[in-house]
Amino acid sequence: MKFNPPLQQGILLRRYKRFLADIETADGQLITIHCPNTGSMKNCWAESTPCWYSDSGNPKRKYRHTLEVTTTPESALAGVNTGRANALVEEAIAGGIVTELQGYETVRREVRYGEENSRIDLLLSGAPGDCYVEVKNVTLAEGGRGLFPDAVSTRGAKHLRELQKLAESGVRAVLFYCVQHSAIETVEAAREIDPAYAMALDSALAAGVEVLAYRAAISAGEIRLQRALPFRSGS
Repeated sequence: MKFNPPLQQGILLRRYKRFLADIETADGQLITIHCPNTGSMKNCWAESTPCWYSDSGNPKRKYRHTLEVTTTPESALAGVNTGRANALVEEAIAGGIVTELQGYETVRREVRYGEENSRIDLLLSGAPGDCYVEVKNVTLAEGGRGLFPDAVSTRGAKHLRELQKLAESGVRAVLFYCVQHSAIETVEAAREIDPAYAMALDSALAAGVEVLAYRAAISAGEIRLQRALPFRSGS
């Protein structure tokens, strides 16, 4: 995913009200921008550290700029725009990066499915059959471990139940962790943060749901999934 124009750099001063952030631009202006992340962003940022943001170019938007990348307390980079994750995964599949999801002919987005009125992020169809792919953005890191979720996620547990039902019926179901964090080396459930999610994940794995994790390379000009990471299951 190339940014045209490239992301602009600033200094992140604070994040508040979940969806707002104050930054200092390169020319010294203080502006408020949109923060497109519903999670806690735990360990993802620190005050007065470099950040990168995009410009919609739309002066009619209340907040025309969007926070995209932050600097963590350990000086790693984190892609905090969760809205990018689905496109990053779709692009990586199309580009042959995700070897486990090749051979499908079509991709549909946000397709309704399941008993709990869900929408699957990506539905792959083709000669191998259908493959339902649920994408989750991972930015919480502790000592190289990527943890999901970073806050209690009833929605995440619901998606796992839906995927489990698909797997039990013989349909391929994949949980895809899109890791937008330059220091994460492995991925696992954040059991201490959300025990219910971790239990739902254990149940889904036992039913045949697959888990994939790929880490992105992050820069001001581009974010792209680059390589697979190990997923660690169990407690």
